[in-house]
This record gives sequence, C-alpha cells and structure tokens, in this order.
Amino acid sequence: MALSLADFVVMIVLVGIGCALSYVGLWLTLRQLLAERQQATERQLSALAGALRALEAKMAELSQPSAAAPAVETEAALAVAKPLADRKDEEVTPETLVMIAAAVTAYLGKKVRIRSAKLLLPPGQVVNPWVQRGRTLVQSSHHPRLRH
Repeated sequence: MALSLADFVVMIVLVGIGCALSYVGLWLTLRQLLAERQQATERQLSALAGALRALEAKMAELSQPSAAAPAVETEAALAVAKPLADRKDEEVTPETLVMIAAAVTAYLGKKVRIRSAKLLLPPGQVVNPWVQRGRTLVQSSHHPRLRH
C-alpha cells in the first residue's frame, strides 16, 4: 500500500497542528504556573517584610534605655564608690552579683547565671613588682615581629 502525495501532506498538516496545539497548551499551563509561583513568592516576601519590621521595632525597643536603668546605675555607682582600702580583702556581695546579673540580663535579653566574680585592683595599682615583670616578659614573648 503506497501513500499518495495528498495523504502524506494531510498527515504532515495533522502532525503540525497537533504540535502547535501542544505548544500552545503547554505555554498556557506554564504561564499559569508561573503566575501562581510569583504570587506565592510575593506572599512570602510580604510576610518576611512584616517579620523584619517587627524585629526592627523590637530591637529599637530593646536598645532604648528603660526608666529603671538609671536607678540601677546609681546604686551600682554607690556600691563602687567605696574607698580602695576597704576593697582590698572584700568579696563580691550577693547584692552586687544580683545587680550584675540584672544588668547583663537586661542587655542580652535572656536570663544569665553568674558563676564567679571577683574584685580587681585598678590598672595603676600593682600587687607585686615581680608579678608585673613576669607578666611583661610573657606578653612581650608573644610579639609576632620578634618571631623568626
């Protein structure tokens, strides 16, 4: 059975029409999926923008000093104002630890636990000159320019 030229042309036209219809159908489906995806992305972006605005507001709220902060600062300043001679053998009081923990908790925004604290001497006051000299030697030995 031989195909005539007319039958061959009809088959080619039918295949061409089928390809064109498939192309148009797939193109419309793709456009619809693209529009749905774009709407979903815009919804996610608006939700993220809202969350970002809420975080910025919370951060601005936390960065502003509260009304209770000056009272804590003045109490801490009074506690620190003791003479240095009295502080030599003094331990950190539980009230001071509570104030430090409250200040750190207010700053970080989460509850903290202080494991240890000790009073330090002012920077200009050295306990022992031999200790100071030893520290100087150790710290100067870590100078990167001196290493080869």
